[in-house]
Amino acid sequence: MQQHPHTSRRRTGRLAGLTAALAAVVGLSTLTGPGAHAADNPYERGPAPTESSIEALRGPYAVSDISVSRLSATGFGGGTIYYPTTTADGTFGAIAISPGFTALESSISWLGPRLASQGFVVLTIDTLTTVDQPDSRGDQLLAALDYLTQRSSVRNRVDSSRLGVMGHSMGGGGSLEAAKDRPSLQAAIPLTPWNLDKTWPEVRTPTLIFGADGDTIAPVSSHAEPFYGNLPSSLDRAYLELNNATHFTPNSSNTTIAKYSISWLKRFIDNDTRYEQFLCPLPRPSLTIEESRGNCPHTS
Repeated sequence: MQQHPHTSRRRTGRLAGLTAALAAVVGLSTLTGPGAHAADNPYERGPAPTESSIEALRGPYAVSDISVSRLSATGFGGGTIYYPTTTADGTFGAIAISPGFTALESSISWLGPRLASQGFVVLTIDTLTTVDQPDSRGDQLLAALDYLTQRSSVRNRVDSSRLGVMGHSMGGGGSLEAAKDRPSLQAAIPLTPWNLDKTWPEVRTPTLIFGADGDTIAPVSSHAEPFYGNLPSSLDRAYLELNNATHFTPNSSNTTIAKYSISWLKRFIDNDTRYEQFLCPLPRPSLTIEESRGNCPHTS
């Protein structure tokens, strides 16, 4: 939860009065729009979150986008970059997102502007071929992040030390592969993931796995649940099973996926503990959540 500074009402001299006035200004500035962030966390972006702000279709940032052609991309199949239009806040954390088996970028494109409007640079990608396996998709997610931070026209807007990956189905399995291969990643979010590898002891990246109770392509009992269970027990990790959902639920705009993804990315890419309240205590079963598991409170 955000800590609000207290301004003394007792006047003990001109210096104390000036100090109190300054504290009041700083306190008010943390509650304003996208340009405000707390001095004790240089990565904090945007106003204090609320339930409605993380469930909204758009966050506080206006978003622009750039198409990345397949010809200009190296190691992945091109895609679209979504980024906050303002430069007032300095750099942002960044996320690369992969589609699933036989799918195109369009299947996960809804996440681009939704996450970017909350204060991230997002690259939704096409894969080199639509039948690429999870290990290849993991490599392509990392190639996309490298493009974003080193060659893209928005590279100066990205903090290359604060990066994450997401993916659907085989792309979700790929996000685990990427986290295994690059431990410096700050967050991974597999969405109804599929992978033949069930054990992930190498992963050091805080990981939120979404499963779906009606998934018949990557059933949670043989994919999402063992993936979660075989992450290191000391890792900041969570499992959220969507209620009345299918393998393809992540392919269209979904408030539950967005709400908890935003909170996870903010918490671990931006080190923004204002979002911890939405992750811990764990969300209760509801019309949209079948069950949840996780390590609370988080320590990263």
